[in-house]
Amino acid sequence: MDKDSIADLIEDKNKALVTWISKQEDDKWLEGPKGKWTTGQHALHLLQSFKLLNNALSMPKFLLRYKYGKSNREVRDYQTVVNRYQERLKNAEGGTFGPSRNMKTPLLTEKQFILDRLQVESKKLQYKARKISDKNLDTLILPHPLMGKMPIREIIMWTAHHIEHHTNTLEEKY
Repeated sequence: MDKDSIADLIEDKNKALVTWISKQEDDKWLEGPKGKWTTGQHALHLLQSFKLLNNALSMPKFLLRYKYGKSNREVRDYQTVVNRYQERLKNAEGGTFGPSRNMKTPLLTEKQFILDRLQVESKKLQYKARKISDKNLDTLILPHPLMGKMPIREIIMWTAHHIEHHTNTLEEKY
């Protein structure tokens, strides 16, 4: 998938998420199915994910290469990345990774701030995806807590699916 297509996909998926959350009544922000995240926690989780990726992509590329190495394989296509994620998610049996493990429930007063930040971080990622060279997209890798090391192109494609995954969860269960 080319850079512009990935950036456009992120825009579309994030717009669908923010629109869905914005249309929900405020009490839904603090509620979720028993034992599951609230709508606010889903939004906060995605914001954390965006920020981590944007921060990594802001680092000098030589540091990424030094810290994480270079890819030793061809880049997978979008559907393959999605299928691998769904498979790994099923095997993780609902485990939560990284900063989202013990996530607080965002207050209702934080709702608009989080939605605004989701849009800002999405735009940043779209910009970075369009500006990074194809060579760096395909050869530099970043760690993913569930998927392992992935070329940057794949982790950006995964981010688009990650947004869709949480949007679908919210639409189906909330």
